[in-house]
Amino acid sequence: MTARRQFIQWIPAAGLAVLGARSAHAQARVDEKDAQAAALGYVHDATKADKAKFKNYAAGQNCGSCALFQGKAGDAAGGCPLFTGKQVAAAGWCSAYAKKA
Repeated sequence: MTARRQFIQWIPAAGLAVLGARSAHAQARVDEKDAQAAALGYVHDATKADKAKFKNYAAGQNCGSCALFQGKAGDAAGGCPLFTGKQVAAAGWCSAYAKKA
């Protein structure tokens, strides 16, 4: 076989390898039942925050408007340094909320 034919045969395999590596880096969402998430009162939907337990919650606060949120504006989820390797919902909330400047 010529080198060109071998190269052409490897292209699809290389493409699949890249796609597989990319999906392996996709971060899982934080589980509300995770010990740290529970301690911080994290919920996927800010309107369901425990207002009796977390008095600092105010309507309109959510992860998407938090200074710790690492996603882009409009993203449904993004990283948060409090939950390394996992994503929080932009509509979520936790007691570490700090309004973006």
